[in-house]
Amino acid sequence: MTKMTTTPAPSLLTPENHTLVMIDHQPQMAFATRSIDISLLRTNSALVAESGAGFNVPTILTTVAEKSFSGPIFEEISRAYPGVTAIDRSIMNAFEDQAVVDAVNAIGRNRLVLAGLWTSVCIVGPALTALAQDFDVHVLADACGDVTDEAHDRAMDRMVQAGAVPMTSLQYLLELQRDWGRGETYELTGGIAKAHAGGYGLGMIYAKTMFGAQEGAQ
Repeated sequence: MTKMTTTPAPSLLTPENHTLVMIDHQPQMAFATRSIDISLLRTNSALVAESGAGFNVPTILTTVAEKSFSGPIFEEISRAYPGVTAIDRSIMNAFEDQAVVDAVNAIGRNRLVLAGLWTSVCIVGPALTALAQDFDVHVLADACGDVTDEAHDRAMDRMVQAGAVPMTSLQYLLELQRDWGRGETYELTGGIAKAHAGGYGLGMIYAKTMFGAQEGAQ
């Protein structure tokens, strides 16, 4: 009989086993995005960026035609990575750009976590390219968006059918933390959740405030 142990599944993400790639979170791409509310998209992008930066995950930022068409990367992302310059390119598939490929190879991790705009173009291309080269690919579905729900959904279907693993932004943060006993990142994770995790974050603020008030009244 197989016995259960406390060994975590190797498929789970850790700060040490993947590269985060945030692709083309830019105004021109966001203007036409309809599959997700833009405010929510920006919030989720901030959650992902702060999670990656806070847990020291090697991160690649990319833009497409930044100066001539698409504009700068979301401030929520650039603020989380003040020392990182986004790789600008002209080609839609970031993984057909030599500078991006060189950055992936320099980091040297076989697992990639992708997020960006649009799902059906700038995420599908890199995901399918990486999968064809035997990379392990995860896609943060709610830090992506597209011109219609249909475009986003069919793109996610296509990537999942090819072997990509779908995830959400909050799932990404909590999977990196994994254990509330990890005191070195407890405040980091709680702070990101409070700022960007909607009702879950509000619940954390409420619990801490009310429990603190009760302790002070005793």
